[in-house]
Amino acid sequence: GYVKILILVFHCIASVSNSFKDCSHFFYMQTPPAGIRGASLKRICQKYADKLRYATFYDSSRHLPLYSAYVFKKSDGKRRMDTPWMYEPQLVSDDENGNMKALPLTEVTPPLIEDSQAVLEDYTDAVEYKRGSLNPDLHQAEPDDKSSTYTLTNVVPLITEFLDTSWNPYLDMIRRRLNNFCHGKSFMVTGVTVSAGTIQRDNRDRLVIPKHLWLAYCCPRFDHNSPYEVRFMFPSYGGYALNERTGHSVVEVPLKTLESFLKSQINADSDMTIFYKGCDPQYS
Repeated sequence: GYVKILILVFHCIASVSNSFKDCSHFFYMQTPPAGIRGASLKRICQKYADKLRYATFYDSSRHLPLYSAYVFKKSDGKRRMDTPWMYEPQLVSDDENGNMKALPLTEVTPPLIEDSQAVLEDYTDAVEYKRGSLNPDLHQAEPDDKSSTYTLTNVVPLITEFLDTSWNPYLDMIRRRLNNFCHGKSFMVTGVTVSAGTIQRDNRDRLVIPKHLWLAYCCPRFDHNSPYEVRFMFPSYGGYALNERTGHSVVEVPLKTLESFLKSQINADSDMTIFYKGCDPQYS
């Protein structure tokens, strides 16, 4: 009985771990992207109001999520305005219940939080940048699912013009495409490639600035009678864009093309894949 108790206790607290087993249902065929490498990578099952909401692959040395994986929910595209920004207690210590928490509204964020992840102060003087969510609230429908996207472990610094004129309109176009033509679940992975640039605070590098943002979806059950101009974008497709003031339009590409592009940009194995067997519906 003693061993059993130990296992149970461990299972309740370990949501930052070496595997995504507690939240594998956010990945197509329960298989996370393969072949993305890095030094201090943490796998976070993002939990809000006692429910797992999505998965994030977090680089704690750079204070940057490399990707978030989530299931798209048919959505009206409305934003949630009243949610406070949260942090991830799972990155701070092991004895938390795993729910993300509102950042303390004190002058100074406790050092334990600040060492493990980005905090609001990191964005205060970074006037060119806005917080851009990898799992965006406009791809979720339930109020709690929307709220759960407001954690700084799901956020990267994006140049304001890029976010407003390029990336957000692209996310909205994807929302409408999946609303209209995806019949079953759509598995999403949104991530970054990393630049050499950083945002500093008090002469310390705090946030690594993404060079590109990318997105891929996998929708095995789709409308086979959809118009020709979207039919070739199913079951899977992707897109990427430069996080710059200009030249930042999104390039939409087949999944294989996106994977080849990412291999040239990130620390990845030669067999890096975003979706199991390329999101081939014969496997699902």
